[in-house]
Amino acid sequence: MSNNLVSNLSWKFAERFLVQLITLVVSIIIARILSPSDFGPIVLVLSVTNLAYAIVDGGFNSALIQKKDADIVDFSTIFHFTIWFSIVLYGILYFTAPYIHSFFGSQFSQLTSILRVIGLIIPLYGINSIQQAYVARHMLFNKLFYATAIGTIISAAVGLIMAYQGFGVWALVAQIMSSTIVTTIALFAFVHKLPKWIFSYSQFKQLFKYGSRILGATLLINIYQELRTFIIGKLYTPNDLAYFDRGKQFPFVIVNNVNTSIGAVLFPKLSQSQDDTSVLRQTTRMSIRFSAYIMAPMMFGLIACADPLVRLLLTDKWVFCIPFIRIFCIVYMFQPIHTANMQAIKAIGRSDVFLTLEVIKKTLELVSLVCVMWISVKAIVWNMAILTTLFTFVNAYPNKKFLNYSYLEQVKDILPPILLAAVMAGLVYPISLLSIHTIWILCIQVVLGVVVYILFSILTQNKEYEELKTRAVALIKK
Repeated sequence: MSNNLVSNLSWKFAERFLVQLITLVVSIIIARILSPSDFGPIVLVLSVTNLAYAIVDGGFNSALIQKKDADIVDFSTIFHFTIWFSIVLYGILYFTAPYIHSFFGSQFSQLTSILRVIGLIIPLYGINSIQQAYVARHMLFNKLFYATAIGTIISAAVGLIMAYQGFGVWALVAQIMSSTIVTTIALFAFVHKLPKWIFSYSQFKQLFKYGSRILGATLLINIYQELRTFIIGKLYTPNDLAYFDRGKQFPFVIVNNVNTSIGAVLFPKLSQSQDDTSVLRQTTRMSIRFSAYIMAPMMFGLIACADPLVRLLLTDKWVFCIPFIRIFCIVYMFQPIHTANMQAIKAIGRSDVFLTLEVIKKTLELVSLVCVMWISVKAIVWNMAILTTLFTFVNAYPNKKFLNYSYLEQVKDILPPILLAAVMAGLVYPISLLSIHTIWILCIQVVLGVVVYILFSILTQNKEYEELKTRAVALIKK
């Protein structure tokens, strides 16, 4: 494994882990203060702003990374386009906020005001997306780590102070906004690279050809992801929406650390080797094997520990989110494998294939969602779990041709850690039935799970375990 790839992957993983950990801790503290119904409006608002972020970040960021000879003119051109485009997006959001509030009903209080305030970070999303493209292009993930650390810590302090002062849902709004503002400013300070007052129409057209397809695929993904939130918000209660979102949050924090790290580092790395099929295959396979080895025990472990974890951290008022946590673990288990396959397709410049795959998948998902959304919120999430598992076939199929890396080979690579993790979870789960304090149940489950998984890895001579152990020992000695 390339030392440069490992180093940048480590920095990116550390950055994601820090953000998600601190955000989760703050969210848990605020969740203990507020009731589930208080979280309904912020869940809807974040869904709307996530769509806006997907629009300003989804395609042109990738185009700057993928282009072999991207220069300052390319970055400046996309920077200026993104800024003005994001300002227009905020204007649309500002004037449509009352209509969005009216659509979901008065049960989501203050929705108009929250949308208009938190929407102010959309132009900052645009700036940040170009900054991150430059970081990824030049493999400066250590700079991103420092900038994000500053923004995350400051925003956590803001959110906690406001929560304890009784600001309620506005504490979450302030935390999200301050994080984006501080991180954007800090990243400019660390990278020392400002765009120029240049806009090249010819280079914009060239980047638009690739970026628009990635944007289309990204929008399909995000619209469909957020569509579930909108449907639950419309058909069900704020409590149902809060349990759904909280059930998604715990597995999402884990998978987002791994998945975002892999995607951010793997794509530029693959793009640098886009003409060498053997290197692309080796790098993609390495990513899939390691992500499966890391993700499987985390997801199966969370399934086994969900009950004591929720009761300890969120209190009994959130127990209705436990089934959602377990189902979402299945949804997210294969996400890094999807990412590795799709990043390889993007890296070789086949954004047309990327878009086609997303159109096929989202069409099937939409049809099935319409069928199950009237049943229950659980039915919606189970539908996600089943389709996500089946779509591993769809995402892997093109790489049999492009990388000579078939789905059967991928299954052989990911099956051993999945089996190990399933056995580990089977041994850990019964501990949750013991009549002892919740904190002791959770501690025993975590320790036993780690010991069992490592022991099984040693007994089966798992290659990923040996590689990680070797690098950990070398790092400790260094």
